[in-house]
Amino acid sequence: MITPNHFEQEKVFRYIYQKGQQLYGSHFALCPHDKDVIMQLSAYFLRDEQRCEAYQLDLGKGIMLTGPIGSGKTSLMTIMRIVGNNGFVIKNARDVTFEFIQDCYEVIHRYSRGKLYQPDHRSYCFDYLGIENNIKYYGNECNVMAEILLSRYDLYVSKGLTTHITTNLSATEIEEAYGNCLRSRLREMVNLIAFDQEVSDKRK
Repeated sequence: MITPNHFEQEKVFRYIYQKGQQLYGSHFALCPHDKDVIMQLSAYFLRDEQRCEAYQLDLGKGIMLTGPIGSGKTSLMTIMRIVGNNGFVIKNARDVTFEFIQDCYEVIHRYSRGKLYQPDHRSYCFDYLGIENNIKYYGNECNVMAEILLSRYDLYVSKGLTTHITTNLSATEIEEAYGNCLRSRLREMVNLIAFDQEVSDKRK
Protein backbone atom coordinates (compact mmCIF):
# COMPACT_ATOMS: atom_id res chain seq x y z
CA MET A 1 0.00 0.00 0.00
CA ILE A 2 1.27 3.50 -0.89
CA THR A 3 1.42 5.68 2.21
CA PRO A 4 1.36 9.49 2.01
CA ASN A 5 4.51 11.43 2.87
CA HIS A 6 5.50 14.97 1.90
CA PHE A 7 2.65 15.39 -0.56
CA GLU A 8 -0.89 14.11 -0.64
CA GLN A 9 -2.37 12.42 -3.68
CA GLU A 10 -5.37 14.73 -3.97
CA LYS A 11 -3.20 17.84 -3.71
CA VAL A 12 -0.86 16.58 -6.41
CA PHE A 13 -3.77 15.59 -8.64
CA ARG A 14 -5.22 19.11 -8.33
CA TYR A 15 -1.80 20.68 -8.93
CA ILE A 16 -1.28 18.66 -12.13
CA TYR A 17 -4.78 19.64 -13.24
CA GLN A 18 -4.04 23.35 -12.64
CA LYS A 19 -0.78 23.17 -14.58
CA GLY A 20 -2.55 21.39 -17.42
CA GLN A 21 -5.21 24.10 -17.57
CA GLN A 22 -2.50 26.78 -17.69
CA LEU A 23 -0.72 25.01 -20.54
CA TYR A 24 -3.63 23.71 -22.59
CA GLY A 25 -6.60 25.82 -21.63
CA SER A 26 -9.90 25.27 -19.88
CA HIS A 27 -10.74 22.17 -21.94
CA PHE A 28 -7.89 20.24 -20.26
CA ALA A 29 -9.06 17.55 -17.84
CA LEU A 30 -7.60 14.60 -15.95
CA CYS A 31 -9.31 11.24 -16.05
CA PRO A 32 -9.73 9.59 -12.61
CA HIS A 33 -8.90 6.23 -14.24
CA ASP A 34 -5.42 7.60 -15.01
CA LYS A 35 -4.72 8.53 -11.41
CA ASP A 36 -2.22 5.74 -10.78
CA VAL A 37 -0.17 6.74 -13.84
CA ILE A 38 -0.27 10.40 -12.79
CA MET A 39 0.81 9.58 -9.24
CA GLN A 40 3.71 7.43 -10.44
CA LEU A 41 4.93 10.19 -12.75
CA SER A 42 4.53 12.77 -9.99
CA ALA A 43 6.46 10.64 -7.50
CA TYR A 44 9.30 10.25 -9.97
CA PHE A 45 9.56 13.84 -11.17
CA LEU A 46 9.12 15.27 -7.68
CA ARG A 47 11.89 12.90 -6.55
CA ASP A 48 9.76 11.42 -3.77
CA GLU A 49 12.01 8.56 -2.69
CA GLN A 50 9.52 6.87 -0.35
CA ARG A 51 6.71 6.82 -2.90
CA CYS A 52 9.07 5.77 -5.72
CA GLU A 53 10.26 2.85 -3.63
CA ALA A 54 6.65 1.79 -3.08
CA TYR A 55 5.98 2.06 -6.82
CA GLN A 56 9.29 0.28 -7.57
CA LEU A 57 10.55 3.25 -9.57
CA ASP A 58 14.31 3.75 -9.81
CA LEU A 59 15.21 7.46 -9.66
CA GLY A 60 18.47 6.70 -11.46
CA LYS A 61 16.60 5.54 -14.56
CA GLY A 62 14.47 7.45 -17.03
CA ILE A 63 10.78 6.92 -17.77
CA MET A 64 9.14 5.06 -20.63
CA LEU A 65 5.47 6.03 -20.70
CA THR A 66 3.36 3.71 -22.85
CA GLY A 67 -0.26 3.79 -23.82
CA PRO A 68 -2.73 3.92 -26.71
CA ILE A 69 -2.95 6.87 -29.10
CA GLY A 70 -4.66 9.82 -27.45
CA SER A 71 -4.12 8.61 -23.88
CA GLY A 72 -2.33 11.83 -22.92
CA LYS A 73 1.32 10.74 -22.83
CA THR A 74 2.82 13.85 -24.42
CA SER A 75 0.64 16.22 -22.41
CA LEU A 76 1.57 14.58 -19.12
CA MET A 77 5.29 14.57 -19.88
CA THR A 78 5.08 18.24 -20.84
CA ILE A 79 3.39 19.02 -17.54
CA MET A 80 5.91 16.92 -15.58
CA ARG A 81 8.74 18.87 -17.15
CA ILE A 82 7.33 21.96 -15.39
CA VAL A 83 6.11 20.29 -12.19
CA GLY A 84 9.47 18.88 -11.23
CA ASN A 85 11.48 21.75 -12.70
CA ASN A 86 13.14 19.18 -14.94
CA GLY A 87 15.35 20.39 -17.74
CA PHE A 88 14.64 17.64 -20.23
CA VAL A 89 13.81 18.53 -23.82
CA ILE A 90 10.85 16.85 -25.52
CA LYS A 91 11.70 15.81 -29.07
CA ASN A 92 9.36 14.07 -31.50
CA ALA A 93 11.06 10.92 -32.83
CA ARG A 94 9.75 11.60 -36.33
CA ASP A 95 11.33 15.06 -36.32
CA VAL A 96 14.66 13.52 -35.33
CA THR A 97 14.58 11.27 -38.41
CA PHE A 98 13.81 14.29 -40.60
CA GLU A 99 16.89 15.99 -39.13
CA PHE A 100 18.88 12.93 -40.18
CA ILE A 101 17.87 13.53 -43.81
CA GLN A 102 19.45 16.97 -43.62
CA ASP A 103 22.39 16.47 -41.27
CA CYS A 104 23.08 12.74 -41.59
CA TYR A 105 25.02 10.95 -38.86
CA GLU A 106 25.74 14.18 -37.00
CA VAL A 107 22.18 13.86 -35.67
CA ILE A 108 23.05 10.67 -33.77
CA HIS A 109 25.87 12.50 -31.97
CA ARG A 110 23.66 15.55 -31.46
CA TYR A 111 21.24 13.57 -29.31
CA SER A 112 23.84 11.48 -27.54
CA ARG A 113 27.55 12.23 -27.20
CA GLY A 114 27.40 15.62 -28.86
CA LYS A 115 25.29 17.07 -26.03
CA LEU A 116 27.27 15.60 -23.16
CA TYR A 117 28.93 18.88 -22.25
CA GLN A 118 25.80 21.01 -22.52
CA PRO A 119 24.01 20.25 -19.22
CA ASP A 120 20.75 22.02 -20.13
CA HIS A 121 20.20 19.60 -23.00
CA ARG A 122 21.57 16.32 -21.68
CA SER A 123 18.20 14.84 -20.79
CA TYR A 124 15.68 14.17 -23.57
CA CYS A 125 12.20 12.79 -23.82
CA PHE A 126 11.81 11.14 -27.22
CA ASP A 127 8.13 11.45 -27.98
CA TYR A 128 6.11 8.99 -30.10
CA LEU A 129 8.91 6.43 -30.42
CA GLY A 130 7.84 4.07 -33.17
CA ILE A 131 6.08 6.61 -35.38
CA GLU A 132 9.25 7.27 -37.36
CA ASN A 133 10.50 5.26 -40.35
CA ASN A 134 13.94 3.91 -41.11
CA ILE A 135 15.93 6.34 -43.26
CA LYS A 136 18.21 5.50 -46.18
CA TYR A 137 21.48 7.38 -46.55
CA TYR A 138 23.47 6.65 -49.73
CA GLY A 139 21.56 3.39 -50.02
CA ASN A 140 22.27 2.29 -46.45
CA GLU A 141 19.26 1.96 -44.20
CA CYS A 142 19.63 3.46 -40.74
CA ASN A 143 17.31 3.06 -37.76
CA VAL A 144 18.09 6.50 -36.40
CA MET A 145 16.27 6.24 -33.07
CA ALA A 146 17.76 2.82 -32.34
CA GLU A 147 21.26 4.19 -32.89
CA ILE A 148 20.58 7.22 -30.69
CA LEU A 149 19.11 5.12 -27.87
CA LEU A 150 21.97 2.62 -28.01
CA SER A 151 24.45 5.50 -27.76
CA ARG A 152 22.52 6.98 -24.87
CA TYR A 153 22.51 3.60 -23.13
CA ASP A 154 26.32 3.61 -23.16
CA LEU A 155 26.23 7.09 -21.60
CA TYR A 156 23.61 5.98 -19.08
CA VAL A 157 25.99 3.25 -17.91
CA SER A 158 29.10 5.44 -17.88
CA LYS A 159 27.69 8.90 -17.01
CA GLY A 160 24.19 8.35 -15.65
CA LEU A 161 22.62 10.10 -18.65
CA THR A 162 18.82 10.05 -18.37
CA THR A 163 16.46 9.33 -21.26
CA HIS A 164 12.66 9.47 -21.25
CA ILE A 165 10.40 7.96 -23.91
CA THR A 166 6.74 7.96 -24.85
CA THR A 167 5.43 5.30 -27.18
CA ASN A 168 2.32 3.51 -28.38
CA LEU A 169 4.31 0.30 -28.84
CA SER A 170 4.20 -2.78 -26.65
CA ALA A 171 7.41 -4.49 -25.52
CA THR A 172 7.01 -7.06 -28.32
CA GLU A 173 6.49 -4.33 -30.92
CA ILE A 174 9.58 -2.47 -29.66
CA GLU A 175 11.62 -5.64 -30.13
CA GLU A 176 10.22 -6.12 -33.64
CA ALA A 177 10.97 -2.51 -34.61
CA TYR A 178 14.34 -2.00 -32.92
CA GLY A 179 15.69 -5.45 -32.10
CA ASN A 180 16.19 -7.50 -28.95
CA CYS A 181 19.45 -5.69 -28.13
CA LEU A 182 17.73 -2.32 -27.66
CA ARG A 183 14.75 -3.84 -25.85
CA SER A 184 17.14 -5.41 -23.34
CA ARG A 185 18.95 -2.13 -22.78
CA LEU A 186 15.69 -0.23 -22.34
CA ARG A 187 14.80 -2.56 -19.47
CA GLU A 188 17.93 -1.36 -17.72
CA MET A 189 17.74 2.36 -18.49
CA VAL A 190 14.05 3.24 -18.06
CA ASN A 191 11.17 2.64 -15.66
CA LEU A 192 8.03 1.45 -17.40
CA ILE A 193 4.81 3.31 -16.60
CA ALA A 194 1.81 2.19 -18.63
CA PHE A 195 -1.70 3.41 -19.27
CA ASP A 196 -4.44 0.81 -19.40
CA GLN A 197 -4.70 -0.39 -22.99
CA GLU A 198 -8.47 0.15 -22.85
CA VAL A 199 -8.15 3.87 -22.08
CA SER A 200 -10.23 6.03 -24.43
CA ASP A 201 -8.80 8.51 -26.93
CA LYS A 202 -8.93 11.86 -25.14
CA ARG A 203 -8.75 13.79 -28.42
CA LYS A 204 -12.28 12.74 -29.34
